[in-house]
Amino acid sequence: MTTTVRSYAAVASDSPLAPYKLTRRTPRQDDVTIEILYCGVCHSDLHTARNDWGWTQYPIVPGHEIIGRVLSVGAGVTRFKPGDHVGVGCMVDSCGECPACTQGHEQHCPESTYTYGGADRYDKQPTQGGYSEKIVVSQKFVLRIPDGLDLAGAAPLLCAGITTWSPLKNANVGPGSKVAVVGLGGLGHMAIKLAKALGAEVTLFTRSQGKEDDARRLGADHVVLSTVAEQMTAAAGRFDLIVDTVPYAHDVNPYIPTLSFKGSLVLVGYLGPLEPALDSVPLILGSKAVAGSLIGGIPATQEMLDFCGAHGITSDIEIIKMAEINDAYERMLKSDVKYRFVIDMASLKAE
Repeated sequence: MTTTVRSYAAVASDSPLAPYKLTRRTPRQDDVTIEILYCGVCHSDLHTARNDWGWTQYPIVPGHEIIGRVLSVGAGVTRFKPGDHVGVGCMVDSCGECPACTQGHEQHCPESTYTYGGADRYDKQPTQGGYSEKIVVSQKFVLRIPDGLDLAGAAPLLCAGITTWSPLKNANVGPGSKVAVVGLGGLGHMAIKLAKALGAEVTLFTRSQGKEDDARRLGADHVVLSTVAEQMTAAAGRFDLIVDTVPYAHDVNPYIPTLSFKGSLVLVGYLGPLEPALDSVPLILGSKAVAGSLIGGIPATQEMLDFCGAHGITSDIEIIKMAEINDAYERMLKSDVKYRFVIDMASLKAE
């Protein structure tokens, strides 16, 4: 039986998010029905709500950093039981058969179904996200939240956490590694925390003065002002990996000389053409690489959550009420948050 739940949705690209009655599907045999307790606020939520990428179908309920409590499970569910604390990230389904899926990289599946803005593979209905009271998700895409993690602070791990974890793990970052992070925002602060916990020597690249104290609090060993030529020159050849979290078009060329031989710069924050164009000369001469990384598969996400549970890592957050989401979007555009908004979904029930 379908269920009608309260949510917040955008009904047009130029309209604010507002209360919306959302119908959740009848649970299937392998489904988990989840009461949503907290939902993180991601830049992707804003871009989708405002159709910045050109594919949004309205109405749209954003939210893919979901923390909740299991209410019920289908007859075929073996991994979860009512009362468990669980998470749902950016995906809720995939084909399960392609090379990406069988290798645990469901995010690269051609049929990957996003938590919102996608279409259910079975009934073709649009998927809707976590700015809502409840969600119904296949157990294959539900994640276990380790005991002891602050639930609100864990919400951004489902996107910001896995987005920055993947390039670190792909580069085998550990003790002795030298990692730099470009940008200190929702993604950047998680990259610093995770890289430091993995044992790396961590440096923050920033264009802004005054971020050193916060960067060091988060775990950075060094801070380099990318606008100061002398500091950039002193960093030449230092880094095995640079995680670039900047969410808009920017010049990556100044960072390439700071990579070590065979080092890589990985873009995780920006989708689109690089401006200005990338100079291939230092890449070829130094056997360096510029790459991209997209969130992470379900096995990697659970590994990241377990690692965070073992090390007590959560996101630095500001908790807001559901009714404050439009103001939060405007503040997020101004980088006026340290470092991630999280919605207390109990505030939706109170409306």
